[in-house]
Amino acid sequence: MKLEVFDPPMCCSTGVCGTDIDPVLPRFAADLEWLRTQGINIERYNLAQQPGLFVANEKVKAALHEEGDSCLPLILVDGQIISRSAYPERAVLADYAGIKVPTGSADAVGARRSLNVLPSASKCC
Repeated sequence: MKLEVFDPPMCCSTGVCGTDIDPVLPRFAADLEWLRTQGINIERYNLAQQPGLFVANEKVKAALHEEGDSCLPLILVDGQIISRSAYPERAVLADYAGIKVPTGSADAVGARRSLNVLPSASKCC
């Protein structure tokens, strides 16, 4: 299984830099790292740093053409878009990956966080 994240333009690969960090970004980075520890292959791309990868993927290219960068972040699992315009919670990511988040653990608590905030490129660095 391969999970790909196509992020909006950010100054660094995770957007976790500068003084005004969107709290969703470090949480999402931690969730991706947790998935890696569960054996999931994860690739993450930043529009500002790797635009060629966005146009090389036909589904991502089509979404950008139809919706502009408001569709970002796009999350793909095995080449299929499964999420757009928001960073899913850990429990949702785990579900996509076919993994259970242990109940009562710090992982489960982290999975219940609300994610209504989208990153803003202007907030980074």
